[in-house]
Amino acid sequence: MAVPLLDLQVQYQAIRAEIDAAVAEVLATQRFVFGPQVERLEADIAAFVGAKHAVAVSSGTDALWLTLRAAGIGPGDEVITAPFTFFATAGAIHNCGATPVFVDVRPDTFNIDVDQVEAAVTSRTRAIIPVHLFGQCADMAPLTDAARRHGLFLLEDAAQALGAQYGERFAGALGDAGAISFFPSKNLGAPGDGGMVTTDDAALARALRLQRNHGQGETYYHEVVGTNSRLGEIQAAVLRVKLRYLRQWTEARRDNAAAYTARFADIDGVTPPLEVAPCRHVYNQYTLRLTRRDAVREALRAREIGCAVYYPVPLHRQECFAHLAYKEGRFPRAEQACREVLSLPVFPELTQAQREEVITAVTDAARG
Repeated sequence: MAVPLLDLQVQYQAIRAEIDAAVAEVLATQRFVFGPQVERLEADIAAFVGAKHAVAVSSGTDALWLTLRAAGIGPGDEVITAPFTFFATAGAIHNCGATPVFVDVRPDTFNIDVDQVEAAVTSRTRAIIPVHLFGQCADMAPLTDAARRHGLFLLEDAAQALGAQYGERFAGALGDAGAISFFPSKNLGAPGDGGMVTTDDAALARALRLQRNHGQGETYYHEVVGTNSRLGEIQAAVLRVKLRYLRQWTEARRDNAAAYTARFADIDGVTPPLEVAPCRHVYNQYTLRLTRRDAVREALRAREIGCAVYYPVPLHRQECFAHLAYKEGRFPRAEQACREVLSLPVFPELTQAQREEVITAVTDAARG
């Protein structure tokens, strides 16, 4: 039985009537930019996360980049983050003119090692970007303490973590701002790119609204030099439909993850992901550590089981960041993760038969 890594078609078919009606409503109005759907989505996401403000932008990458710009971070500044994540985190720092400063990750969650953050702070440090990788929050309490002690801006990269919790609070409402992605593969995915910034800071929210619309407060009157990062009405309409199902989909992901973990727990060479208190994981990816990762990956591919390596090269070893002069071995946990991780299908619509096929394939491959 072939099993895809992700099946967006089956999700669409389940709610097709609602999505088609929402899109048809936008088409009937012929209002595609800065309309009521975007405004309502902003209100919906703010309420879901528990933030006072939400600002829609055209991608999760822009959510990071424009927030840094709105916070006044630029040339000469340093921003601390982890090297084991999607490129956009460090790319946004670089594109502001600032310098990414990496610290290693924890071996159990792959999230930033908060014990190493303090030592990375210099007189040029302006911000910390913890990544809630794969759907589990970074350890935000000590990060918040460190940010407050040093007067640093704390921006959550919550691109993979909408709905994740740290105690009773949700990702996106734990720092000074949170950056969310609506890329189609995310737990809440748009029909294309999309993003959102959440914050309690009214001044930051206003600055973001200027940044996303060419710096215009009033049409054709430009207070700053911004850019075009507007989320479309059709994207927002589809996301509003899907948001109604997000909690249900999260529970299905968690059920799939629990079933995997129970079956993989006692297999030599296989380490299931760990949910660490006080976090509640939403499993945007279900990511194993495998001592024979490449062999298992090839075995799964041969059986047409979807799988992926997130991520094969740590950011400090990317060619474009060679000028930062981080040598191989500088962040051994991140580098080891790149050699060992493999993500499995965990999407909400995964059937029990498909899940069993994945479990059997992983078990057979891991045992050689």
